[in-house]
Amino acid sequence: MILGKCPYCEDGSVEVRDKEVRGKKVKLYACSNANWKTEDGELFELREDASCDFRIWQNSLAKYGKWLTYKEVRSLLENETIEVELLSKKYGKKIHYNKHIVLNYEYGVSVLWD
Repeated sequence: MILGKCPYCEDGSVEVRDKEVRGKKVKLYACSNANWKTEDGELFELREDASCDFRIWQNSLAKYGKWLTYKEVRSLLENETIEVELLSKKYGKKIHYNKHIVLNYEYGVSVLWD
């Protein structure tokens, strides 16, 4: 499934790839020019034939109770910033709050903390 044009290279498109990390199935939204290799199923490295390294892990915001959907990734590729609902479990209470996230070259996405 193609989600949109890669923001980091000229001719790539962002596609959905199924991966398994620590026994859990996770989606990887990656450029079609990004080819990954792994030996242990946890550390993914670019292969020598890769010309782009764009990637967003579906669970990159999991510590905030958020897994990214196809629609949210499409919006990020088009608008470069979107608003999402995150969850904090501070002091034993569940607190929902809205923050904006943006594309980040190193981590895939980043939260804007104002």
